[in-house]
Amino acid sequence: MIIYFFGVTTQKSSIHKIFPLWMEILERPEVSLEGYDLKIHDTREAYRGAVALVKYDDQAVGGVVTTHKIDMYEAARDMFEYFDPYTQDCGEISCISKLDGRLEGHAFDPITSGLSLDALIGKDYFARTGGEVLCFGAGGAAVAILLNLLNRTSPGDRPRRFIAVDRSQDRLDRISEMVDDRATEIQVEVVCNEDSQVNDRMMASLAQGSIVINATGMGKDTPGSPVTDASSFPLNGVVWELNYRGELDFLHQAQRQAAAQSLIVADGWEYFVRGWAQAVAQVLHVDLTAERFNRLKAAAAMVR
Repeated sequence: MIIYFFGVTTQKSSIHKIFPLWMEILERPEVSLEGYDLKIHDTREAYRGAVALVKYDDQAVGGVVTTHKIDMYEAARDMFEYFDPYTQDCGEISCISKLDGRLEGHAFDPITSGLSLDALIGKDYFARTGGEVLCFGAGGAAVAILLNLLNRTSPGDRPRRFIAVDRSQDRLDRISEMVDDRATEIQVEVVCNEDSQVNDRMMASLAQGSIVINATGMGKDTPGSPVTDASSFPLNGVVWELNYRGELDFLHQAQRQAAAQSLIVADGWEYFVRGWAQAVAQVLHVDLTAERFNRLKAAAAMVR
């Protein structure tokens, strides 16, 4: 039995070392993982072919989607018999599973991003700090993080301001449409930009304690960082690099300023583990209890 992994450089992912350990824990040693690379913003036919691989191969039990979540949804949504509510809210697919002959699409990022962020900042962070959120990138991960913040019930867990920056106006428009459909006191701003010096100025204008996120894929899927080496991260702020592998320029820029600016700096390892664990559990129809997740997380840490 096969779970397909749809990404850009799938063979470089740590999941290939982790996956056999997880199958032992879940008592599913017959299940293997197969990477399938697609180009960034690949063709419609390429995405439909990838989905067809899962849909029509009897040995395929499902798939996990990383970089291509939005593009795959837009190209192949008619090939699915079911979507969970977050898939339709976010307009993305992060997990493909099968149930009773149906091909199902799921978007777990709003859940896993929220849990990962909470592990980093704790409860009532925004009430304690008055911090804002600046997110470079407006793709699937950014949409998921914003949706999680919009849905939080406690005012202290919601920022007063969320800024999304991307070079794609279409992706920014999708965020604006999502926010327009919801009643929220969060001031959501979208900025179409790819000039790193402009990004520097936006970051410099943030309140102390703000959170800066790299959700662009730069530093892993593409080279560089959304900000320059001359940038200044917010005092007492949090810097969250969603990647955990690659050159990680953005992460290293923040680490160099961590002491002077009193920063909390984190990579995307927690997010990576939570996202994969949730997707694998869905594909295999396993209940992801807290005890089971902790075992999977500990196994992943052994091979990091």
